[in-house]
Parts: sequence; C-alpha cells; structure tokens
Amino acid sequence: MTTARTGTPWLGLDPAHPFGLQTLPYGSFTTPDTPRPRTGVAIGDHVLDLTGATAALLPEHAALFTAGTLDALLAAGPATWDRVRAAITDWFLDERHRADIEPLLVPADTATTRLPFTVADYTDFYASEHHAANLGRMFRPDGPALTPNWKHLPIGYHGRAGTVVVSGTSVVRPSGQRRTPDGEIVFGPATRLDIEAELGFVVGTPSALGRPVPLADAGRHLFGVCLLNDWSARDIQAWEYVPLGPFLGKSFATSVSPWIVPLAALAHARVAPPPRSPRPLPYLDDTGTEPWGFAIDLEITLNGHRLSRPPFAAMYWTAAQQLAHLTVNGASLRTGDLIASGTVSGPERATGGSLIELADNGNRPLTLPDGTTRVFLEDGDEVVITGSAPGPDGTRVGLGEVRGRILPAG
Repeated sequence: MTTARTGTPWLGLDPAHPFGLQTLPYGSFTTPDTPRPRTGVAIGDHVLDLTGATAALLPEHAALFTAGTLDALLAAGPATWDRVRAAITDWFLDERHRADIEPLLVPADTATTRLPFTVADYTDFYASEHHAANLGRMFRPDGPALTPNWKHLPIGYHGRAGTVVVSGTSVVRPSGQRRTPDGEIVFGPATRLDIEAELGFVVGTPSALGRPVPLADAGRHLFGVCLLNDWSARDIQAWEYVPLGPFLGKSFATSVSPWIVPLAALAHARVAPPPRSPRPLPYLDDTGTEPWGFAIDLEITLNGHRLSRPPFAAMYWTAAQQLAHLTVNGASLRTGDLIASGTVSGPERATGGSLIELADNGNRPLTLPDGTTRVFLEDGDEVVITGSAPGPDGTRVGLGEVRGRILPAG
C-alpha cells in the first residue's frame, strides 16, 4: 500500500472535517441537472465528479468510472486502488490541477446519493462477544451465555442482497408469522422491530471457487468499509429461526451508508483484537499477523436523541477471520460481496448496538427527551448511525451516516 502525500489542499478544508484528504470515500450520486449516475469522492462539503475528473486527468483509469458505480473500481484490485487514491490526493494538493478540478466539484447538499455498488452476496456475522452474551443471557438464563461453537468460529448467515438499500431509504415495517406469549400463531406487522449497528466490509477482487482465502490475503480482497443497519423483526425472528436461523425477520431491509471508506484511510485506526481463548484453529489463528481490529467509534441516535456509542475495537472476530471462514469450504468471493460485522456492542449497557440490549428485552424502557418511551421502534421513528476513526496527525476519518425512517406496514 502506497503512502499518500500530505499537505494543505487548495480547497481550503477545515483540518477537522471528517471528509478531508485523510478519508476520500467513494460513492455514486446524481444531481437535479444531471440525473445520470456518476461516481464521486466526498471531499469536505463537496463531491468530486470522479467520472469527469478521471476522463480529463486519469484517462488510463477513466473506464472504471463511466458506469457511475464503484463496481469496476472494486474489481480492479489493490494496485489500482492505490494509484487512484494517490492521484485524487495529488489533484487537491497541487494548485496546477485546480482549474480542471474546481468545475467538477458539486455541493454535497445538492447531490442525491445512490447505492454505491452492486451487492453480489450478503453475509452477516455475529462477531461481538458482548452482544452474543447479552442475548444469550436473555434467551438462555439457565444456561451458558455463549453457544458451544461461538469462540471456535465466526457464526454467520447468508442474507438477501436484493434488499440492501442506501441510507435515507424508508423502511416499511415487515409483516409475518409470530407466536404470541400465550402460544397462538398469528400473522401481522412486526411488534418488536429493532436495529443492529454494524460495519459492512466490501469485497473488491473476487476469489476462485474451491480456493480458500487465507488470513494473509484479506487485504487483497477487501476494498473498504461502510456503516450498516441490519433491521431486525425480533418477534418474527424468534418464531422462525429454529433450526436454520434468521430468514424473514432480517431479509426485508438492510441499510448501508452511501460512502465507502477505503481501508487505506483506516491505517491509523488498526488495533489488535481482544485476546482469544481458546486459541482458534490454524486457519483462523491471527497471532502475529497484521491486526484487523479497528478503533472505530459508532453512535446511534433515535429521533435525534443519542442512545448509544458502541466501540468496534471490542469485536472478537475480525473481517479477515470472517473472510477466511466464509471461504474455507471453497466458497468463492464475488466483487461486491458485502460482509457485515454483526451487531457492535460494548461491555456497558450504554454501548449496546441494538434496542433489545439497550432496553433489556423490554424490561427497562428507554425514555426520550419528549417524555415518550421505547422498547422497540414505532412507526415514524428515525434511526441514524454515524461513525469515525482516528486518522493521521490527529485528524478523524469520517464514515458518514446510515439513516432510515420506519413506515407503517403496507
């Protein structure tokens, strides 16, 4: 990975801006005067039209951006990712490029963001020991908090790629079967609608069918990260998940942030994951390898009121281990695969990543500033998850936000 140049951009950015040169996240956008999708890079309060900029200044890579999505860039691989990022950095540091770049800057508040890449497959993991133990204590009060396999492998399930939506898309309350407390089987709108604050890791280069991806190769395949909200209908999920796991309680919608932060921007946020005991099997044993923990801080708000600050650094299983486990049976990766971390929760109640934890499965309702209470989401509620990480020279790398409002069942 190349080291990006540093300096003062001619754009006059506030050094504290989360979308400064230290970040340079990629996305797809349209504007009222140009409804055709374009690929963009968020820089300060602007979006650089990367489709136009590469045509003028980086013609050898311009074909990667003509479709207006990140698909071709993701597939191009690490060497190209580094060259493109270095070129964009140079455009903002070298005054000679100002005349070409300035007309291609779009005010961010006039841009409409789109789903930034085509989601190929979607896999959601269960990587927080705190979250898994919290739910275990709720649902198995007389047994161990963790299932016997939990510390031996990253547990996950395959979700529905077609219902991954970009931030700002409203979420219709799902309907389905559920069992009432007295045992009656009924159909209707979910009554225990929840959130799960997560990170999504985006796969760039694919892998061959039948060839597992070892831990050391994770960086060759993973392009970047986004914020993710895995909306969950807990009552539907509770009735359906035995014996095969989540299905309709999860598949109705998963929201992602519109800006994909490249892993190169998170070099200063890498930290060692928590100690593992027992030691994982060799294909999952990351002892002595490059650390794949990240000191990313999330924040969850409900209707503008902060509920929680989950710390991603506490996650037990890393994205590299999840990739290794996902492929160890020979399953292949595809460009655009979305790997969700699982709910990010910390050790204290105020760091829970879901309402079922924050409200103790309904036993301790949350009181909002307007005096209303919540145990699960009501129609009209809006949830926003934001995130940031340490960057170079005391800066912060912003991950933007993932936002969604609940609409009544159709």
